[in-house]
Amino acid sequence: MKMIVGLGNPGKKYERTRHNVGFMVVDELSFRHQTPWKKSKFNGMISNIVVNGEKVLLVKPLTFMNLSGECVRPLMDYYDIPVEDVLIVYDDLDLPTGKIRLRQKGGAGGHNGMKSLIQHLKTQEFNRIRVGVDRPANGDVINYVLGDFPKAEQPDIIAAIKQSADAIEAWPGKTFQDVMNNFNVK
Repeated sequence: MKMIVGLGNPGKKYERTRHNVGFMVVDELSFRHQTPWKKSKFNGMISNIVVNGEKVLLVKPLTFMNLSGECVRPLMDYYDIPVEDVLIVYDDLDLPTGKIRLRQKGGAGGHNGMKSLIQHLKTQEFNRIRVGVDRPANGDVINYVLGDFPKAEQPDIIAAIKQSADAIEAWPGKTFQDVMNNFNVK
């Protein structure tokens, strides 16, 4: 079983913000597979899909971004999912809006959701898809990531969401390295 975690913040207020792009990717997968979301006992929303004959658990932590690990670690333990079968999808200020980058390890890069995951998983070596949201011109990162995508950026972010979902669907039955080789196009 694979576990795909989209990072974001719960609630209508945050629904279309840059910081919720991880939620948007797992929502795209749930939509493609016509599967409902249900609340888990581990403070998250979950949805089950099957890709290439393999079960895939989609997760949206309801802990708010900075405490994401508090939802993810208990779910991994409950479903007995090893860290190599976990993939985290999140927003990244260091990539241009609409670009994605797949990695197998790395630091938090200042991202509080990733800091929480590294703390709770006790490793930096887990699969991830970084979805670019670019940096704010004025340096106000908090208001920027909690702001909606402007109309001009929406086609790029929609394409990145679909490409991220495609990469996730390509993973079952392959190594993550193979998926990285196919989706990390220069």
